[in-house]
Amino acid sequence: MPDEDIVRSTLRDQWHLTPGEITALPAELLSQGWEITAGEQRYVCRLAEAGARQPVEAGLLAAERLRIRDIAVGEPVRTLGGGLTAPTPAGALALLRRVPGRRLDGGDPIDQQWWGDRLGAVHRALQHFHHPGLRPWQPLDPRAPHLAAEPWLRAAVADAAGAATRLTVTDRLTYGVLHGDPAPSSFVVDPGTGRAGLLDCGAGGVGPLVYDVAAAVLYVGGPYRATDLIDGYLAAGPVRRDELEAALPVLLRLRWAVRADRAARRGDTEALDRAKQALEATAG
Repeated sequence: MPDEDIVRSTLRDQWHLTPGEITALPAELLSQGWEITAGEQRYVCRLAEAGARQPVEAGLLAAERLRIRDIAVGEPVRTLGGGLTAPTPAGALALLRRVPGRRLDGGDPIDQQWWGDRLGAVHRALQHFHHPGLRPWQPLDPRAPHLAAEPWLRAAVADAAGAATRLTVTDRLTYGVLHGDPAPSSFVVDPGTGRAGLLDCGAGGVGPLVYDVAAAVLYVGGPYRATDLIDGYLAAGPVRRDELEAALPVLLRLRWAVRADRAARRGDTEALDRAKQALEATAG
């Protein structure tokens, strides 16, 4: 069954919600998303990969914490049975009320400022948030069987993961709750009020906060295209500039390795080739 059909049937069964319109959100690395219209109400639903239910639910509870701190974020809508998510054959489905505003354009300098500011504010607001579903920061397993898909892949992933491990051992990094996949399409700004927010908190985990910044930077093509994003983040977030500048190159490479890992899992040869080129360009 196609994912959109799974979404429609699960919304009907678990929320008694019949979508009048369903629109796919731009592709992200760790989940699929849709905007839903039902009557006069607007929602966002996220379908996370199988096995991610607990981290997704941790992210939904983190969203509730952010709302208490007056940060605009999608409000989780519980199922008819009171659950935060509904299981489906394709993974865990979550439903949130849609925050007003347009999605950010990652290539626009002003939008980058909003994006960085909100990501930094989220990191700061969640510094003392704890939940058993938050995953420890282990983004890659160099021994995974699917890394045999290409002769170069396992060694490249192991090298990037090893460099990140050395960084976390030798440098004092700021840890906290990670969004995990802070794409520009996950953030919005309301032109009427000038208030920025985010659609959801992602699949929660705990790790070095610069990893989230690296994930965001890759969505705009690298550090030289992300100066406004980085400035916005540094003005609002808990990470200092010297830490970010030292850790960002290593964690950018790790994020490319994560992209390669995901591409190998999906059998996406085009994405795998892009990741290979990036990893070769940043080797050493």
